Amino acid sequence: MTIAMLIGMSGGASAQSMSMPMPMHGGAAAAASGSAPTDASHGDARVPVDFPPALRREVLATMRMHLQGLAEIQQAMTQGRFDDAARLASMTLGMSSMHGDQAAQEARYMPPGMRELGARLHMQAGEFILAAQDATATGDHHKPQTILGHMMQTCVACHAAYRLQ
Repeated sequence: MTIAMLIGMSGGASAQSMSMPMPMHGGAAAAASGSAPTDASHGDARVPVDFPPALRREVLATMRMHLQGLAEIQQAMTQGRFDDAARLASMTLGMSSMHGDQAAQEARYMPPGMRELGARLHMQAGEFILAAQDATATGDHHKPQTILGHMMQTCVACHAAYRLQ
C-alpha cells in the first residue's frame, strides 16, 4: 500500500496526528478515519473495507510482505547495513514493489483515507531509500531511523482505522 505525504482532515487523520503513535482502541481509530460505518456489534470501530475475495487475499499478502520488509530493514539497520536496508525498502515497500495494475485495482475499493495512507507509506519508503543510501556515505543514521519510525506509524494508523472484510 502507498501513502500521500499529507492527509486532510476530511480524508483521514491529520498530518499532526500521524507523528504521534495512535492508540489501539476503536475511539481514536474512528476519529482518525472520519465518519463511516462501523461494526459496533463486534466492538470494532475501524472502518470496514470490502474487497472481492481474490483481491482481499492479494492485499493481505502485500501487507504481510510490507511487515516482513519492515522487520528485515530494521535488522539490516541494526547491523549497520544501510545499503541493504535501502534495497529491502525498494523491493518490499517502494513503488516498485507494486506489480502491474495492482495499486489501481486495490485503490478502487479503498476509502480515500486508506488510499492516502497507502500513498504516504510508499512515499516515505522512497525518502527512506535515499536517506539510507546517504547514511552509508555520511554516517548520519538518524534520518533513516526517523523515517523508518514514521513508516511504521503510518502502518499502525492505517490498521487502527481500517479493517478488511
